[in-house]
Amino acid sequence: MSTILITGASGLIGRALAASLAPQHEIICMSRHNPKLDLPWVRGVFSEFEDLRQLDQYNFDAVIHLAAVTGGCFEREGILVNVEGTRCLMRYLMDRGCKKFVMASSIAAVGFQNMRFRPLQLPIPDEHPCLDRDGYGLSKYLMEEITKYYQRQDETLDVINLRLASVPADDRVPPLKTVSPLGAWAIGSITVMKLSDAVRAFTCAVEAAYKPGVRILNATAPKAWAADPVADILRSWWGDEVDVSHFEQPGHEYDAVFDVSRIRDELGFVAEHLP
Repeated sequence: MSTILITGASGLIGRALAASLAPQHEIICMSRHNPKLDLPWVRGVFSEFEDLRQLDQYNFDAVIHLAAVTGGCFEREGILVNVEGTRCLMRYLMDRGCKKFVMASSIAAVGFQNMRFRPLQLPIPDEHPCLDRDGYGLSKYLMEEITKYYQRQDETLDVINLRLASVPADDRVPPLKTVSPLGAWAIGSITVMKLSDAVRAFTCAVEAAYKPGVRILNATAPKAWAADPVADILRSWWGDEVDVSHFEQPGHEYDAVFDVSRIRDELGFVAEHLP
């Protein structure tokens, strides 16, 4: 049985994940709000060393870092919380001997929330560079860079950054996307993974065999959340500016916009709930 810290434990994913992992592991929850689970809970924020010191009594084998400010945040808030806050958390846990870090990054790290975004490659690879113009995607990308920085300091660390899709509750999924005008966060509307699959993705990551290094993995379903063929949707957004030929090949008309082959190969994870 491993001792696992879950930050953001009162959130949608955090509560479901903590409850799911608790029968097999000792779970310690940290969040600003009470997750209302029958599990040890520390009230606090991960970006404050004073709050983190409340965890001194525990020896953590792993952390699942879910807490963050999310899309639409101000640039300053994203940098202070998602970047500097993550640095504080990692530094504290590293100094206490924790070796496994599972971090909730985001597919938005590539910068697709801005309408001027154009992917350099389709399907979008796991380590597509950050082309963000608005702040949130940059904060998640820089969070990944923080994990690389600390893993260079301690090469025994096992770090998995999951670039997570849009995650609704299983019973509150959005309608399938059809051809429509380009809007902000457009790719997020066709890159959806149900909560139960997100819980399983994080479980696969935290329970994966120890492997020193840093991995960045797209975590979404292998199919787009789309009623119309993906090539038609992307062409309605970008015209001929981006090569969508992958989605015109027989059998690939509804493939995910993000490449998910590596998370399958590395962690054995494939989302089960598809449109």
